[in-house]
Amino acid sequence: MNSFTSTNDIRRGFLDYFGRNGHRIVPSAPLVPQNDPTLMFVNAGMVPFKNVFTGLESRPYSTATSSQKCVRAGGKHNDLDNVGYTARHHTFFEMLGNFSFGDYFKDQAITHAWTLLTKEWGIPADRLTATVYHTDDEAFDLWRKIAGLPEERIIRIATKDNFWAMGENGPCGPCSEIFYDHGDHIYGGPPGSPEEDGNRFVEIWNLVFMQYEQEANEIVAELPKKSIDTGMGLERVAAVLQGVHDNYDTDTFKALIGASAALTHSDPAGDMSASHRVIADHLRSSGFLVADGVLPANEGRGYVLRRIMRRAMRHAHLLGAKEPLMHRLVPALVAEMGAAFPELVRAQPLIEATLQQEETRFRQTLDRGLKLLDEATAGLGQGGTLAGETAFRLYDTYGFPYDLTEDALRAQGLSVDRAGFDAAMAEQKRAARAAWKGSGAKASDDIWFDIAEQHGSTEFTGYANDVGEGEVLALVKDGARVDAAHTGDTVAIVVNQTPFYGESGGQVGDAGTISSDAGLRAQVTETSKQVGRIWVHHAQVEAGEIKVGDPVRLAIDLTRRAQIRANHSATHLLHEALRQRLGSHVAQKGSLVAPDRLRFDFSQPVAVSPADIAEVEAQVNAQVRGNGPVVTRLMTPDEAIAEGAMALFGEKYGDEVRVVSMGEDADGTYSLELCGGTHVGALGEIGLFKVVGEGAVSSGVRRVEALTGEAARAWLSHRDDTLREAAAALRSTPDEVPGRIAALLDERRRLERELAEAKKALALGGGQGGAPAGPEQVGGVAFVGQVLDGFDAKGLRGAVDEAKQRIGSGVATIVAVNEGRASIAVGVTADLVASRNAVDLLRTAVAVLGGQGGGGRPDMAQGGGPDGGKAAEAIDAIRAALATEPQPV
Repeated sequence: MNSFTSTNDIRRGFLDYFGRNGHRIVPSAPLVPQNDPTLMFVNAGMVPFKNVFTGLESRPYSTATSSQKCVRAGGKHNDLDNVGYTARHHTFFEMLGNFSFGDYFKDQAITHAWTLLTKEWGIPADRLTATVYHTDDEAFDLWRKIAGLPEERIIRIATKDNFWAMGENGPCGPCSEIFYDHGDHIYGGPPGSPEEDGNRFVEIWNLVFMQYEQEANEIVAELPKKSIDTGMGLERVAAVLQGVHDNYDTDTFKALIGASAALTHSDPAGDMSASHRVIADHLRSSGFLVADGVLPANEGRGYVLRRIMRRAMRHAHLLGAKEPLMHRLVPALVAEMGAAFPELVRAQPLIEATLQQEETRFRQTLDRGLKLLDEATAGLGQGGTLAGETAFRLYDTYGFPYDLTEDALRAQGLSVDRAGFDAAMAEQKRAARAAWKGSGAKASDDIWFDIAEQHGSTEFTGYANDVGEGEVLALVKDGARVDAAHTGDTVAIVVNQTPFYGESGGQVGDAGTISSDAGLRAQVTETSKQVGRIWVHHAQVEAGEIKVGDPVRLAIDLTRRAQIRANHSATHLLHEALRQRLGSHVAQKGSLVAPDRLRFDFSQPVAVSPADIAEVEAQVNAQVRGNGPVVTRLMTPDEAIAEGAMALFGEKYGDEVRVVSMGEDADGTYSLELCGGTHVGALGEIGLFKVVGEGAVSSGVRRVEALTGEAARAWLSHRDDTLREAAAALRSTPDEVPGRIAALLDERRRLERELAEAKKALALGGGQGGAPAGPEQVGGVAFVGQVLDGFDAKGLRGAVDEAKQRIGSGVATIVAVNEGRASIAVGVTADLVASRNAVDLLRTAVAVLGGQGGGGRPDMAQGGGPDGGKAAEAIDAIRAALATEPQPV
């Protein structure tokens, strides 16, 4: 047996062996499951092939082999607490596997395993022991026949350890495990013996024989296509082939531990060896999770990643690291594993930045938290218990996950009162509910709070994915929770994870479909976010049935999402362009990001001029043509604002925000904003930006409306068509239209002036409708009264003034009737104003016209009314008023 084979050689040798024997070499799937919404992370080699085994998916091959990345650090598959303190527990590990989808079965699986282990890798046969399920005589006989193992080294196991099932329903079958004997210098016995929990015999490979179909945990039939699923831990077999007992003594771990020892100037094998092991293991899981799109967060997968990171950072602190350490170890990780996993190389800058940022932030609270922990445990003796309330305060105030506190006390022989911690957590939830109910929230929203409290927050996967799978957690129909919904029902659907964006921050929610293999098809019309953390899919069930607990597929409307992304990124560019053009007083006051348009409200005291709009458009389109990347980072609000990110005034932010940067200018980054929405990957995806409206919203707030991409092109095309139609009507070219219109307007103004002059001459030369041209005597004064249809009311005063000049002494009245409405002016010559008042005479006439008031001076007054049909009666009213007036002195 070669004891100097590297881990990379072992991985390559495994894949090459099965590749030579007709298996398709399949790259590792991402750590975030693509086909099992019940899993937080891929935790076994068969997970990516699950639907192939169940018959829901077909592949262009019937046998396969892979080295699958796996993480066990959350949910029921959680090895986090043991990492660093045992020889074989890891949060991240690789599972070597070979798979048969209805091709070969037990005999070939055992032949491959025995050939690879003993002939290819040279492991001594006398060091190997096999187990079989106690009723699996076929496997027992094959081990004797193929491997030549004596019966005492083929051990029958009657427990579920040697019987595998995918779930209560579905494929299942017996297992056969292969154990390696590390030697009698290590305590332990073979499987099934009283000493089996010792470390001498270590399982290195598990062969699963998918043979039966079960329903409700009862075997009901044999599978028509029997299959093989195997899993061998790469780290475990590396220890065997490298002649060591401890996984952390293999070459990859030794390199990572050596890097941390060198940077902390500490002994990798001394009293702090567990800390080095934790750092090495957690560096791998952190690096691969970030490379696969998971970032630190306070919920879901991001929270598990944060726990892993902070546990490693706590151990870096124990090693005496004064500055952030983890990001400085990433080059060592990439050097060891980057050749096999190129995603590590591509994501190296992001991994380093994420680790450095997280550790810098964590160190700011670590010292305070540890001081509190030291004070709280000062009086505790060996075996003492920390109060659960104190542990909760560490979690709630200082960001210490419970397991980190537990880990910190382990070395002191102390424990934590978990029941007290849970009670404090429950009390916080109770207070949160009371505060929520007192916040003025609608009583009907109480149902969403119940769902959030029961299931936790929805995990949004839509930053990186357009499709996904989820498990139905709750259904709400007509305001009440239901267990199922059927064809024709309108229902609100809550799942554990979703790529659908819930409406918030001005961005509308996603639409799309929810479906299942059982025939469900539901059309999602909108997605909302309730109580700040539950995504609700408002859907119409078009076919089939949906039940709580169902696994479902979720697919957003890609075209619609692409348009929304483009409009959201364009809104950020618009904001910055307005600030640069108009001034730093510009601040967002509201926005709408929809698939068909965008709307942006901002502080601005006066209208934005066409020249300013043109410059803003030019700036935005220059950034679009530059096609710069859109980059998202996670920061605290204070860090983001200190870096120059714009935030909404008065907006409440959590302890972590997404900071979106895009574009470049002479000063560096063009736009930097706090934003939780979805964006394009590169600005060129926006295509085109066009402002189509600008106006006032309220005092000091203006609104710009704009279009992007195809909508902007269609708008411009319509405008171009309209211009060409106008040019055709004017018998000119599009370029000549402005000049032609200007000439027509000049001609119209000239004609209007001539018409006004003609009407005035008509008014002065003789009344319409048979009225005499000269004045009449009424009440001892000269009076001229005329009605002019279509006369411009603007010319009334001038016409009345000329009538006064013509009569020399007297009263002149002209009524202009336009579209049924009357305008009237009354003039009194200067010698009569002492006895005749134009305002009083006007009001007499206005009352007849159905109007009110009117005003002016004693010598000239003007008013009007809606009843133009009584224009002649209004003049008669003035005659009557003059007739009763006293004679002038």
